[in-house]
Amino acid sequence: MAVEVGNNIVLIATVALILHIVSAVVWVGGMFFALLALRPATGTLDPPVRLALWQRVFERFFPWVFAAIVLLLLSGYAMVFGVFGGFANAGLHVHIMQGIGIVMMLIFLHLYFAPWRRFRAALAAGNPTGAAAQLNQIRILVTVNLILGLITVAVGGSGRYWG
Repeated sequence: MAVEVGNNIVLIATVALILHIVSAVVWVGGMFFALLALRPATGTLDPPVRLALWQRVFERFFPWVFAAIVLLLLSGYAMVFGVFGGFANAGLHVHIMQGIGIVMMLIFLHLYFAPWRRFRAALAAGNPTGAAAQLNQIRILVTVNLILGLITVAVGGSGRYWG
């Protein structure tokens, strides 16, 4: 329920919701694709080819994740403060989405600044074993984030009907 009724609130809500949904689809959908379609398809590739492919994939995907994070935060808080008038008026599902979303963002930032950095350094140093170990760490973190992302999508999609 919006704090005030009017064209501005409808415009804010509409634009923010669209940006929020599209950003979530990009991030969660990208993780789903990477884990459940691309990863199995790369299993037959020789390790140097597979590692180079993952480097190219992540170099293209991670900027989209950063953009999604920025848009999720901006659009989410635009809805909380511009539509609901603050967290006191937002439903439980909004609080749950924010909490899980922040955990997901922290996991991604760790992934980006630790295993991803080490993965690139290992590849640059010609250490495929080290790169593969870091790729496994990335896979684990992406798996955790995918599960959290799917839960968040379910909460966001159903929360307004909880009662």
